[in-house]
Amino acid sequence: MSICRLPELPPERLRPREDPVLSQRASFCAVVGAFLVGMTAISAAEQWPARSIRVISPFPAGSASDTVSRVVLDRVSQLLGQPMVIETRPGAGGTSGFATAAKADPDGYTIVVSSSAMGSELVMHSKLPYDPLRDFAPVALFGTQPNILVVPAERGFKSVADLVAAAKAKPGTLTFASAGVGSSSHMAGERFRLATQIDVRHVPFREGGLTEVMAGRIDFYFIPLAAAATALGSDKLTVLAVSSLKRVARLPDVPSIAEAGYPKAEYRFWNGLSVPAKTPRSIIDTLHDGVEKALQDAAVKEKLAKLGLEPQLMSVDAFAKFTKDDFAATVQLARDAHIAPAD
Repeated sequence: MSICRLPELPPERLRPREDPVLSQRASFCAVVGAFLVGMTAISAAEQWPARSIRVISPFPAGSASDTVSRVVLDRVSQLLGQPMVIETRPGAGGTSGFATAAKADPDGYTIVVSSSAMGSELVMHSKLPYDPLRDFAPVALFGTQPNILVVPAERGFKSVADLVAAAKAKPGTLTFASAGVGSSSHMAGERFRLATQIDVRHVPFREGGLTEVMAGRIDFYFIPLAAAATALGSDKLTVLAVSSLKRVARLPDVPSIAEAGYPKAEYRFWNGLSVPAKTPRSIIDTLHDGVEKALQDAAVKEKLAKLGLEPQLMSVDAFAKFTKDDFAATVQLARDAHIAPAD
């Protein structure tokens, strides 16, 4: 007889009180069962990855976040020896993709491209179908990239000081574009507005914001460098600064926002990788190591440099703290800028 099979008892043996022998045997079997389940999970984690990996990209194909992730993950896929299938799930500012990833099995076969947008969702929605901190385990940071401050060439602004002076000369008349409320371009613009103490109007666009600036209908725009790359040579745009403390290699002649006199206007968009909470640490560590090796690959570095992203090597635990601090800073910025939840 199997030790974990309880014998059948005749009716006269059934009592309301527990039989101590059977109770001990049942407890023992429960422990053995839990141990076997745990060992199976450990074995699966040790063999990971044994098949293709689903990567949820919460933003449209061609967006700054999506473009950067494809560059990095293409190399990670080669290092892991398994295909990484990127599934673009845009919608609701990224919440649709993040919600899908949060509900996925924590087995390492569904991962998500994380970014600064996760913090923005905290301030844009009073309720989310997931918790950005509790439902995800941060894996690795790809890097950060500043936005670039562009203005219509026809305005004649040659510096950030020129723009600030014009805004202060006519309070409430100048406008700045964004890719939508809560987007990186919006948050960068708000941080600039607060740092310079100017009164300007925010005009969100689902798409076409850069076109509006080039046409002279919008006065300035903090746009991700990757999204503006193709328009940088246009004679209809003037680039005044990058929203970072230091200059970036992609635009060595463009001053940083700190050099322009406004270090508190610094804003850097970050991209990284996360997995559903409770994913085994061994899988997280394997993924993390793959990302770090990819970021040190010469070809990957060159491609990311063209996109204006500066790779940053950071431990798993350091990245977890980084995301937590970034979310807190975004919430504080929303309070200071009086950005209310949309729903």
